[in-house]
Amino acid sequence: MRFIIPALFGLIGFAMLVALGVWQVQRMEWKQAMIAAIEARIDAEPVALPAQPVAAADNFTPVSLTGTVDGAPLRVLGAWRAGGTGYRIIAPVRTDGRRIMVDLGIVPLDQADDLVLPRTALRIAGTLNWPDDLNDGTPEPDGRNWYARDVEPMARALNTEAVMVVASQVEPPLPILQVPVGVEGIPDNHLGYAIQWFGLAAVWLGMTLFLLWRIRRRTL
Repeated sequence: MRFIIPALFGLIGFAMLVALGVWQVQRMEWKQAMIAAIEARIDAEPVALPAQPVAAADNFTPVSLTGTVDGAPLRVLGAWRAGGTGYRIIAPVRTDGRRIMVDLGIVPLDQADDLVLPRTALRIAGTLNWPDDLNDGTPEPDGRNWYARDVEPMARALNTEAVMVVASQVEPPLPILQVPVGVEGIPDNHLGYAIQWFGLAAVWLGMTLFLLWRIRRRTL
């Protein structure tokens, strides 16, 4: 009994830690397959804006459209991977009798108040996207200034469809840095987690073997 209980406890703990490592490897494979699928969709040929786009079927679909800015935009303050700290400009755009939202890109903080959007036709290439910027610490919007892209409330504020196109190119060019949709912001930390679990399993096994050795020494 002196050996059985510690050995059983050690083996159960070792098996659980190895199982967690294997689960993270499986999660990594799933995540990499998902990222590859998103990349393939983003790189596809642009299509016309779907009549009734929905996130489940149309997220990351490349589209092209011609439209005009139809009202004052919303500004989303943040620190963005591709453009640093600034405002993302979310404009209501009228196209083919519809009003949708277009994320035109980022302007620096000191240039946002001077930004004037043209009311002439714009040719926009971009990607349908339902961004997920919200977190538990996101402040509530205050007037034109928002702190996360949240499609449904923004659509109500701008009186548009709950549809957002993230622009990758705008003609004629605007004084705004376009930030195309990409996979860079999708976290893929599963390999690191797997290594941690496997490392803990190795340490656990080593400690178990050392304990059994100490017990054996005491019985001699």
